[in-house]
Amino acid sequence: MSAIALGPAARQPTAASAVAETRAWVERAVIGLRLCPYAGAPHRLGRVRYACSHARDPDALVTDLADEIRRLLATRPETIETTLLVHPWVLRDFEAYNAFLDVADALLLALGATGALQVASFHPDYRFAGTHADDIANATNRSPHPMLQLLREASVAAAVDAGADAEAIVGANVATLRRLGAAGWDRLLAECRADALAGNDATNATPPPPRRPRGAVR
Repeated sequence: MSAIALGPAARQPTAASAVAETRAWVERAVIGLRLCPYAGAPHRLGRVRYACSHARDPDALVTDLADEIRRLLATRPETIETTLLVHPWVLRDFEAYNAFLDVADALLLALGATGALQVASFHPDYRFAGTHADDIANATNRSPHPMLQLLREASVAAAVDAGADAEAIVGANVATLRRLGAAGWDRLLAECRADALAGNDATNATPPPPRRPRGAVR
């Protein structure tokens, strides 16, 4: 298996370390490499909510995801613009994670959030359709831990109105990652882990307490 296809599966994170590593990845990869040109402002303004699910099965993750959807709907974008729900202990297999995205979309619909929110997907072993596991282009969506991002549709529309060209961004990201290479990507992930170990803080982490799982929306 290629180095870039390897995630942190061998390590057992804590909620705090998982969030700290994710925060470092946002700073070093998403913002630092400009993989998302619009991520910097919400991050600087403290409008990114980092949450960690303690779920060990998909049904429990549905419960935590529903809580985060409700929270984001009830909160002004000036306070929380987007939510990153990290779930280190469930859906570590990418195929299972990918299948869960249909459940996440159904949950948005059930909670009346379709048209207001959307789910973006990130996983340590992310693979775009039609690509090989070792294609460096997959790294654009490879996070340190499995994660679901809740995005406001209004924020996406504002980025488009401001001239965001999704095709151009994708092309630039692939070019950036090919210049970086698999070894460079591995170094970046190692730096994220080092940041987390050094205590590069998870002050916005608010892991929800364990609770009785409810049935997943099918």
